[in-house]
Amino acid sequence: MSRESIPDDVKRFVLTSIPSIPYLETLLLLRSNENRLWSSADVARRIYISEKAALGLLQELLSSGFASTADTDGTQYRYAPVNQDMRAMIDRLAQSYSKNLVDVTELVHSKINKRAKQFADAFIWRKDS
Repeated sequence: MSRESIPDDVKRFVLTSIPSIPYLETLLLLRSNENRLWSSADVARRIYISEKAALGLLQELLSSGFASTADTDGTQYRYAPVNQDMRAMIDRLAQSYSKNLVDVTELVHSKINKRAKQFADAFIWRKDS
């Protein structure tokens, strides 16, 4: 059984907009029930992270235009992409992730690994010529 490849536009979106797997999982969690209000405690329980980490992810999704706050004190979040094009892209990402979990995960990790290597390379001792 062969896997479908990840469309190029979805790959670009992952590489430019998805910083980590917990971020992706939180985005897709909110998308799974877009009318539901989510607190950081709700997200923490569902994706097995600390409440503090969940709050950070929700705030990142808010600042990225993928979510909105649903109350005046900003403790409840909902899925709310800034426009229909973004909503469609996230739908395509969700479809790719459901059919190609390993490949999408590797794509996210490849970006993380590249940044880590660049950081480590900054500390390599180089002899002046």
